[in-house]
This record gives sequence, structure tokens and C-alpha cells, in this order.
Amino acid sequence: MTTATDLNQPTLQPAAPTGRRMSWPVLLLVIAGALALTSIVRIITGADGITNVSQMSTALQLAVPIGLAGLGGLWAERAGVVNIGLEGMMILGTWFGAWAGFQWGPWTGVLVGVAGGAIGGLLHAFVTVTFNVNHIVSGVAINILALGATRYLAPLAFVGHPGGSAKQSPAVDSLGHFTVPGLSDALRDLNEQGWFLISDIAGLLGGLVTNVSWLTLVAIALVPGTWWILWRTGFGLRLRSCGENPVAAESLGVNVYKYKYIAVIVSGGLAGLGGVFLSIVANPFYLEGQVSGRGYIGLAAMIFGNWMPGGLAVGAGLFGYTDSLNLRGGSGNVHALLLLGALLLIIGAIWLAFRKKYTASAIMLLIGGLVFTWYAATNEVPNQVVSATPYVVTLVVLALSAQRLRMPKADGLPYRKGQGK
Repeated sequence: MTTATDLNQPTLQPAAPTGRRMSWPVLLLVIAGALALTSIVRIITGADGITNVSQMSTALQLAVPIGLAGLGGLWAERAGVVNIGLEGMMILGTWFGAWAGFQWGPWTGVLVGVAGGAIGGLLHAFVTVTFNVNHIVSGVAINILALGATRYLAPLAFVGHPGGSAKQSPAVDSLGHFTVPGLSDALRDLNEQGWFLISDIAGLLGGLVTNVSWLTLVAIALVPGTWWILWRTGFGLRLRSCGENPVAAESLGVNVYKYKYIAVIVSGGLAGLGGVFLSIVANPFYLEGQVSGRGYIGLAAMIFGNWMPGGLAVGAGLFGYTDSLNLRGGSGNVHALLLLGALLLIIGAIWLAFRKKYTASAIMLLIGGLVFTWYAATNEVPNQVVSATPYVVTLVVLALSAQRLRMPKADGLPYRKGQGK
């Protein structure tokens, strides 16, 4: 029989994984297949920009704030608290980070921005955990409150300073970037050769070692760090138990309220760090509206990743990549990706037919045929389609992955101390 003492032992093996999980060999095989298919599309269409070093470097920069928001959502929801307020916590991070950054330096801005997001998380925890308010209502309220608060504070803090206005902060000094000498140039040269698959892999790796912010390294390290804390420590086991069965966790001596508070505050801090990235790294200043829905996309990346850090990172990379097409004026690149999308849909239809899901296979095949027709009948796509690509991809990916998802059992459910007695 498991006892409270057992649960508190840090050497306890985490609970058996739930839901359908993809093994690492299969995941690597899928990624390699996707890269090979992308390389074929690049060669057919001549759209070399879809895998060049600059594109991948931009995609990484755009993926980081989405991934940090997703990690924030992961912490909260693993403890049973739905955090729709990630958008507002990112907004708080952008404002507080820029406000402190232009006065006392960028690293101070990072710390203050994280604290700003954590304040939003504390408020969300106070409302949902202590007062048992509906999590969605609380999250939406925080988004509205954060937007209103920063609009009110910006004129008071920024007007009168050089470069400041009611909607923009003064410039913040750079945190610094690094490029791995030798390796970056070698990968760029290899990428420019246009070889099948090899040049595409070189472009992907080149983006990871070219003009990378130090804060990007911190964000990347947080992914395995989160996995280790939540799945390899007693603290993480207790926290996840609050999201699976808080009544059972309480019966084993876990202070459910405490772990929910910790998780949601950490969630806000991570979202705030994503906001800091936007206002110090992506742009060296706060600008009203610069979060632009990334908190919601981060939440979608978390769901796509099945509430796991590795899957979340893949989802953030996918959404960051599609966003980079818009940023770099990728009308031709998006047109080439229509062919990639059509091929993926056709392959998916064949797979569904193999699994004897004939209706779904026929629908997917029809959609794939329509996308291919769109590609064959045009030479480019409208700019409006390019701008909408990240959001369309978000919806499509969530729709296609919905059947394999498994959220924590008590996620979003009301809980009162002692309710199991």
C-alpha cells in the first residue's frame, strides 16, 4: 500500500505514463521523414527559402516565446489548473521587462518581467484555487486586466523618455547574441549547395548556431529542465498527482493548494519570460499589441504536445516556423508548402485507409486533392493567406491530433480541501 511517506520520497519512480506516447525512435523517424518530404518539395518547387539558415534562425526566435507560454500552460495544467490567462501574463512580461530593462539593464528587465508574469499567475491561482472561480472566466479576466493595466501604465512610465510614447517604451540594451565560429559558416555553405536532405538538415542546424540570443539558450534548457522536475522528482510527482486526482493526493498527505499555487505562479513566470523575450530580444522595446495571440498559440502547442515538454517543443517549432514565413515575406514559400500539405494529407489518407477508417480517409484525400489543385492552379498565394498561416496551422494541427490527446484527469475541475471525506 502506498503511504504518504512513499509519496514524499524523491527516488519514487513516476507513475506509469498515460495516454498514447510516441517512442523516441519512432519520433526521430517521423521527423526524418518530414525533413525528407520537405526536401523533395524544395527541389520540385525551387523554394530554397523554406529550409535556409536565415529562415530557420527566424523560426527559432519566433518559437521561443510560444514555447515558453506553452511550458507555462504545462505547469499549470499538470497541477489541474487551466490557464487561459497566458496571453495576459505574457503582456505583463513584455511591459515589466521593458520598463525595468531600459532603466536598469536588460538582465534586470528579464527578472522583473518574470516577476510581472508571476504576479498574474498568483492572481489566477488566488481566484481559481482559493475561491474556486471557473478557470476559463478567471483567465479571460486576467487577459483583459493585463491589457488594460499596461495601456494605463505605459503613458505614465514611458512618455517623456527618449524614444518613449504612450504605446512604446524606450529602447532596451541587447542581451547579446552568439554565433558558433566555423560551424555556422560551414553549415551555411552546405545549406547553399541545395543537396537533397543534407542541405535541409544543415539549414536546420545552422539556425541553431547562428545569431542566437543567450535567452534562447535559457528557454531551450527549460524544456528538459521541466521534464526532469515534473517526471523525475518527488516534487513533480506530487504536483502531477494534484492534476490527476487531488482527493487521493490529499489523502496521502499532499498539500494540494500549495502545489497548485506553486504551479500556477511558475506558469505565470514562464509566460512572463516569453513576454520578456518579445520586448527585449525579438524587439528591443515594449510595443502595445506585440504579444499578438502568442499566449493562445502556446496553449495550442501544449495541447498538440499532449501535455508533454518534448511534444510541446515540436509544436512550438512548427508554429514558429509558419510564423517566420509571414515575417520574411514568404508568399512563394507558403505556395510551396501547399504542395507539402497536399502530400501530407494524401499520406495521411493512405494511413487511415490502412487502418480501415475509410470515411476519414476519403475526407482527407478529398482535402488533399483540393489543396493540390490550389497549388497547381496558382503561382503564389495572397498576402492575407500568408498572414493567416500560423493560425490556420494551429487549428489544422489541433484538429488532426485531437484523437490522441489525453489531458490530466482533474484539469479544470473544482477542488475543495477535504472534499473526499
